[in-house]
Amino acid sequence: QVQLVESGGGLVQPGGSLRLSCAASGTIFAITAMGWYRQAPGKERELVAISTSGGRTNYADSVRGRFTISRDNAQNTAYLQMNSLKPEDTAVYYCNAEVWGVAVGNVYWGKGTLVTVSS
Repeated sequence: QVQLVESGGGLVQPGGSLRLSCAASGTIFAITAMGWYRQAPGKERELVAISTSGGRTNYADSVRGRFTISRDNAQNTAYLQMNSLKPEDTAVYYCNAEVWGVAVGNVYWGKGTLVTVSS
């Protein structure tokens, strides 16, 4: 059993910053990829940023240059540093991870944390 728990969301003014955290716990042999997605009301869930165990990263065009994903592999934790936030960044942010046990890998999702960017 694996759980992903996000934290760090909240209300911030345009131009401000937040750092989200995602902690994975449970039966974990390795995490091969972790990422962040977001979903605004009335819109589809979209990829924000991903990071693989090999150090590769990918960002949505809308956040490139403003957001940075990082990982602490020893603690099975991912972070999303969000700078220069805009109102259009308002969404529920979800953590996603590909987690391997002894021999099988599965994809897990957190329950999300709300980020609201408003003056």
